[in-house]
Amino acid sequence: MSGTPARTDAETATDVVCLGESMVTFLPSRPGRLADVPSFGRGIGGAESNVACALAAAGHRAAWVSRVGADGFGDHLVDAISAYGVDTSAVRRDPARPTGIYFRTATDRGTDIHEVAYYRAGSAASAMSPANVPYEALLTGRVLHLSGITAALSADCLALLHELTAPRPGRPLVSFDVNHRPGLWRDADASPGVLLDLARRADLVFVGEDEAEEAWGVKGAAAIREALPEPAVLVVKRGAEGATVFSRPAPPLPEPGLRPGPRSSIAGGADSQPGAVTAGPDTVTDVPALRVDVVAPVGAGDAFAAGFLSATLRGLPVRDRARHGHLMAAAVLTVPGDLTDPPARDRADRLVALDDTDWGRLRLGPGWTGDDTEVHTT
Repeated sequence: MSGTPARTDAETATDVVCLGESMVTFLPSRPGRLADVPSFGRGIGGAESNVACALAAAGHRAAWVSRVGADGFGDHLVDAISAYGVDTSAVRRDPARPTGIYFRTATDRGTDIHEVAYYRAGSAASAMSPANVPYEALLTGRVLHLSGITAALSADCLALLHELTAPRPGRPLVSFDVNHRPGLWRDADASPGVLLDLARRADLVFVGEDEAEEAWGVKGAAAIREALPEPAVLVVKRGAEGATVFSRPAPPLPEPGLRPGPRSSIAGGADSQPGAVTAGPDTVTDVPALRVDVVAPVGAGDAFAAGFLSATLRGLPVRDRARHGHLMAAAVLTVPGDLTDPPARDRADRLVALDDTDWGRLRLGPGWTGDDTEVHTT
């Protein structure tokens, strides 16, 4: 019989499922206070959907699970995220709640003059709960990526994250980006303990050195590891200095097309539960950041996570995972918005393979991801 052969499970299996709220973002037409900016351009923004879009653009099978309003902004979000190649079939529409939106200034989030105006209270995504999410869609990927932002949205969202991070055989590898946003929490005093508990239940954790100090009062990568001994891989982002990765030997991820099982977690040995402490010392890998001519300092953390996850899915060494994270972050830092196309994989691989001296000489500016664009060294 002629015709197109049926695709195998390995060809259709999802690599990473990302759960979280995405919003329509209004980006300022020029720097200045929100009160002074005359107009805004429309974009999309959401930590987890940003990761999904970056992974899909890098050639992985990524899915985004969330809720949006039955409104035009919800249509825009689903269309825009789908356009990156992300599977949005599990996104649910809420006829009673709106899609969240926010406005921000062009300045760095870490500065005193940065402003963000959120209109997300009572949003469709804040109604996510263990009772209304499609569990089958969440648990079929090799990796489930979550963030602390979701925990801040509502009590139901927090209950959902507790459910998804519960230690049990058969769950996917759980990746958790702490993403401490004090302004989102109704009970700011409770957020540090909640985020620490969720992070300790994950297999792979991303946390900024600055946010760990703000949330937990711990300073330095080693102290953060002491506070988070459970994850098999802990990535401490140190801003312009780079990243420190603490890792322990562990079984590989499940192959595409195979359902995750008790041996699939990178935390612990064959009989361990996800999130359990594994005997044996860490390998500590310091990976310097790149020098970047920054256009807009937003979205870099999500891009770094996407690059690290991409290299993890490919089974690359820890150093190369962090370098791919730095390259993805550099791609976003050199454009105005939260998202951009990553460098071609073969080009990124060539840069990642540089020796330490040549890696340290790289300087990346706007347009560097183009195939015919020269990458500068100094």
